[in-house]
Amino acid sequence: MRYFVIVNPLSGRGTGEKSIPIIEKWLHACNMDFTLARTERPWQAADLAQKAAVDGYNVVVTASGDGTFNETLNGLMRARQQGYTSTALGVLTLGTGNDFAAGANIPGTLEESLKVLNENKRRRIDIGRVTVREGENLTERYFGNGIGIGFDAMVGFEAVKVRWAVGLVPYLIGVVKTISLYFTSPFVRLTLDDQTFEQPALMTSIMNGRRMGGGFIMAPEGVMDDGWFNLCIASEASRMRLFQLIPYFLKGTQASQPEIKMLKAKRVTITALKGSLPAHADGEMLCVQGSELNVELLPEAIEIISQ
Repeated sequence: MRYFVIVNPLSGRGTGEKSIPIIEKWLHACNMDFTLARTERPWQAADLAQKAAVDGYNVVVTASGDGTFNETLNGLMRARQQGYTSTALGVLTLGTGNDFAAGANIPGTLEESLKVLNENKRRRIDIGRVTVREGENLTERYFGNGIGIGFDAMVGFEAVKVRWAVGLVPYLIGVVKTISLYFTSPFVRLTLDDQTFEQPALMTSIMNGRRMGGGFIMAPEGVMDDGWFNLCIASEASRMRLFQLIPYFLKGTQASQPEIKMLKAKRVTITALKGSLPAHADGEMLCVQGSELNVELLPEAIEIISQ
């Protein structure tokens, strides 16, 4: 077995770089044949992962948070398009949110995720693919955990500016700032498989996993290998009401609230009829003023190492 380990040294506010000696010591102790590479620029992880798959590595491991995970996933999916389909994906949890790992049943500490990597239990999971229209530009991206559109995306954009904390705290700060900065709901057309409806949508989350923002349970019923996206759609609400809704999202009980729809689909199209669609994929910015997103589920598209 050959492992290619991609470390983002900036993950977890610098935890990535500090963790490299621990990772190397553990992998040597387990007699693993591995190559370790640090990322130095955006999207380098995608290039490294793609090349590792083409070069015949059995497992590509991302030692990072959700952003570098997303790049690594995209690199492996590129390699699959070239016919290199046998490389599995491993995750060592070093990031701010680690939301993909939470949904994939990968423990939240580095030591625990190293043990999972060594145990080498495999499962196949679904992957999402999104095509974004922003002006004249079309962008395609794969994702493992979820897409956030509207309020959710703006929270992520604000959270990344919080440099002094990890976990849920940056996202809570992002929520407070976004309630003040981003409040007008776009009016959208949503097509879920063969169902179409129109409504104001302050936030639309299209989930393959369960959690976003380090602790907001956007899809309590989310399972990564069940062949479905779980959607959480929030209509308009006052600023005070948004603060009242936060505890429901932290507990995953928001479906009980009148502003929230919880639905399932395999294909989703969301079009801005009025306003625009800021969006992220696995916490990474997709667009700021998107006009349409087309999302499809790819069942059992990749093999991962998890509990």
